[in-house]
Amino acid sequence: METNSTLRIALQKSGRLTEESIGLLRQAGMKFDSYKGHMIVPVQNFDIELLLIRDDDIPEYVQDGVCDIGFVGANVTAEKNAKVTVIRDLGFGKCRISVAVPKGGVYKSAKALDGTRIATSYPFLTKKYFEDNGMTVETVFISGAVEIAPRLGVAEAVCDLVSTGGTLKANGLVETDVIFSSESQLIQTNKPISAEKQELIDKFLLRIGGCQLAQRSRYIMMNAPKDSQKEILSIISALKSPTVLPLADENMVAIHSVVPINQFWTITEKLKSAGATGIVILPIENMIM
Repeated sequence: METNSTLRIALQKSGRLTEESIGLLRQAGMKFDSYKGHMIVPVQNFDIELLLIRDDDIPEYVQDGVCDIGFVGANVTAEKNAKVTVIRDLGFGKCRISVAVPKGGVYKSAKALDGTRIATSYPFLTKKYFEDNGMTVETVFISGAVEIAPRLGVAEAVCDLVSTGGTLKANGLVETDVIFSSESQLIQTNKPISAEKQELIDKFLLRIGGCQLAQRSRYIMMNAPKDSQKEILSIISALKSPTVLPLADENMVAIHSVVPINQFWTITEKLKSAGATGIVILPIENMIM
């Protein structure tokens, strides 16, 4: 593959976003050998190569045009203040950056922390949050184990990444303020790219979009009395017009459609009440609109 025409995509080499990013690529039909232990992985059936690097480096690599696209957490892009274009959110790797203080301590919220020291792995976002709220704090950068800083007397509070909050509790801390909500996202370089490469990006995004839509949807099939057809069609939130098919019993029809997964149980209950029977729900591998 020629480097100039090949679409280069940055991914986290290991961590909380890696497996789901790789899974999304495979679901989108990308074929490649094992990525573990490799920095550059060519895609066999698409003019793409994957560059597996530290997550902190991804925004800069995309910003500088070393990579055309990157899978990265929104928190990392924001912390690096990278000049890139966010193409879309991906819906996984959700977390938050929060302020936390010692349980039972003198500080009850971020508003009480003016003039104090805040231990954090996100000094840019932390300082910006407090400045935007009219406060001045001293950020103490710690790359790992931020939660122990108050116990060591290094800082009065912490501001760090939170998923479940279990680590904070284990270290006697209480989450007070969420300063940034994050999830995985696709970012694109703002550097000029060729028409050929943009065409590759468009094709790639079409595949990713189809996978995301499929993940949010389910295919539903059911039998229904003809006299209930109108009510049932009003219940189904179809992306397109539902399919209605005749059955051997002339008083019955088969109805096929697509429903959003977050409304699955509510829709199913309504369909049962309207007279639908034999309701079958199937996963969707991909869906292109």
